[in-house]
Amino acid sequence: MQPRPTGLRHTMHFEPAVQLPARVTERAWVFAFVEGQLLLPEGDAPVLPPGSLAPFEPLAPARHYLGRLDGLDCWAFTLPEVPAGWRRLPLRAAMMAFGEPLMGVAGRAAQVLEWDRAHRFCGVCGTPTTAQPGERARKCPSCGHTAYPRLSPAMMVLIYREGEVLLARSPHYVPGVYSALAGFVEPGESLEQCIHREVAEEVGVEVTDLRYYGSQNWPFPHSLMIAYTARWVRGEIVPQAGEIEDARWYALDALPKIPPRFSISGHLIRDTVVALGGPEPGEGASPIAR
Repeated sequence: MQPRPTGLRHTMHFEPAVQLPARVTERAWVFAFVEGQLLLPEGDAPVLPPGSLAPFEPLAPARHYLGRLDGLDCWAFTLPEVPAGWRRLPLRAAMMAFGEPLMGVAGRAAQVLEWDRAHRFCGVCGTPTTAQPGERARKCPSCGHTAYPRLSPAMMVLIYREGEVLLARSPHYVPGVYSALAGFVEPGESLEQCIHREVAEEVGVEVTDLRYYGSQNWPFPHSLMIAYTARWVRGEIVPQAGEIEDARWYALDALPKIPPRFSISGHLIRDTVVALGGPEPGEGASPIAR
């Protein structure tokens, strides 16, 4: 059994870039942030249409070119305040409404701006760094240390057995929301080693038949989620104290509330349940669940 992340398909095309093209487009996608929150036009609908850079250019202490989405330039801005006619929204809530690939470019913008902020000074000697032409990098003019945007790889695994899947929740989840197991890869580990370790630590069971499902960039703050399925071999569930609030087996037709398809966990659980012969689970609605 190897379900596919069919829900991640999209039609808009994004071409990433660092250097400005010879001619920039008059209209552009602008991903502007104030204190980590994304700016949207005033109104009730969480939409971000392309438009002019004019409201942002006079205020922006930092900006980055990201590439082109459907032929229009994409920019990331950091602003000290919200311009007139705009409002700010937590990035996670905005991404839930956008869909791919707009949510992916918004996540890229947030990560690039955070990387730029965090590497204004050299992590080796403390000297102010300078942006490098032609690449996404900041270099120390004193010691030569170069900082590139980095990702933190994290595994996710949905464990299954005949007619059931193992779902868990950690204390920071919205009450009632369950998801697949997840954890960060430690130095020296492969993804597969990480899965076996995290599964043993978090719920105390053993698994086999690891199958790659898909991946998703997760800009909170800079993770790369790599999802698998795995078949249960042996062991009773023993939740890890302080990490797992509850974990249990759920029948394919009786799942608890799960994350929406906005996140890879929502895709993973739904597609796996269907691949195992269960019904299509309903949509969850938790912007905080991973």
